[in-house]
Amino acid sequence: MPAIPAVSVANLRDLGGLPLGAGRAVRSGLALRSAHLDRLDPAEPVVAALGIRTVVDLRTETERGERPDHLPAGARLLVADVLADRLAVSGLPPAARLKLLLSDPALAEEHLGGGRVREAFARTYRTFVSGDSARAAYRALLTELGTPGAGPLLFHCSAGKDRTGWAATVVLSLLGADEETVRAEYLAVNPAVRQAFAPMVEGFTAQGGDPELALDLIGVLPEYLEAGLDEVAVRHGSMEKYVREGLGVPDEVTELIRERLTVHSA
Repeated sequence: MPAIPAVSVANLRDLGGLPLGAGRAVRSGLALRSAHLDRLDPAEPVVAALGIRTVVDLRTETERGERPDHLPAGARLLVADVLADRLAVSGLPPAARLKLLLSDPALAEEHLGGGRVREAFARTYRTFVSGDSARAAYRALLTELGTPGAGPLLFHCSAGKDRTGWAATVVLSLLGADEETVRAEYLAVNPAVRQAFAPMVEGFTAQGGDPELALDLIGVLPEYLEAGLDEVAVRHGSMEKYVREGLGVPDEVTELIRERLTVHSA
């Protein structure tokens, strides 16, 4: 679906309208995704019209502290830190350190040069599936989406592409979207992310940074998503079992998500 043209928040999208097959589509206005909301203007007409009731913040404590969300009027905040346990295990992955890495080409090259950036993101996506805090975070998000009578919900991380992209993948897969639809929605954020990070990428390359490394950092690639999907297949066999067994989401909640977020298209 095309991006929602908000000025005060980057990479704002509605999962609504995406096709699910058999004359069905995702219901519009209930499941939205974006980058962080630190500059969000709740009075901006296109934002106010969404009527967002719940914001699910998938970022780390450090990210939240540096750029706290501005919430839409009347919305409540749910913190669901996907990477909370990573710092103690192996340090935060690139997805949670984009701005630091883009401000220091030497650091980025030292840790992620020579193609290692893609390997790092692939490992991160596998962590989205198997990490304890990731499983708790995505369980919390799905529980909110499966709450009867809940209003529009927006979920986000920093750039709105990795932790958020995996969340959208899980939701769309549960609703029955085919692989082509899931992949297309996942990759569709690239233009918005490149626009949002353009000044930082220009600064990075001006300091001698590798432009390909910068693009791999700020964008999403099919191989990132494939790593997460492969982890689901290896550990659980299917997305349904991953949600039930890996995330611990009861089948009745999954059914409520399908009821709430599915509409029969005319």
